[in-house]
Amino acid sequence: MCFVIIDFMNRLLAASLSSTLIISGCALTGGQNETIPSDPPPLTFGQVKADPEAYTGQPVTFGGKVLGARRLKEGTRIEILQLPLATSLQPTPDLTTSQGRFVALRKEFLDPATIPAGTFITVTGEMAGSVALPLDETEYTYPLVHVTSLRVWSEQDDEPPRIRRPLGPGPYWGPYWSPYWHPWPYYW
Repeated sequence: MCFVIIDFMNRLLAASLSSTLIISGCALTGGQNETIPSDPPPLTFGQVKADPEAYTGQPVTFGGKVLGARRLKEGTRIEILQLPLATSLQPTPDLTTSQGRFVALRKEFLDPATIPAGTFITVTGEMAGSVALPLDETEYTYPLVHVTSLRVWSEQDDEPPRIRRPLGPGPYWGPYWSPYWHPWPYYW
């Protein structure tokens, strides 16, 4: 008798849940084909380099290799060789893929010694037009980014994770196996 009551209650619960889902599904659709607005695609460095003034105030995330940093009255100016970003937002180390240079300006104090030349960084901030600075015997127009966040990448970030031998009994633990004999090699 108890099983019959439990079975009846389960069927009643399933029926009420399915009817609730059907009704809520009808209420959500409303009979209209609405398009859900999506975020605009992020700005590429090529777009910004072509016309930096047109994107003033737009959020960007760029990365690359630090060419130099200098402390100024308005903050720390970092000259960066742009490099494409991986999905982890880490700059790729291949310098031949660069599309140019840009300047990142950090208004808060940042000691230039903490980001020496050759350091790989990723900056996020707002476009602030461009700035013309001398480059060798010419003048170069750099896209200017006001930095809101900065990530310095270390050499350890490039290392793949190390594989370690699991501790304790594994899935193949059996009567003839012991912690001193494993079917897989030890990784340390």
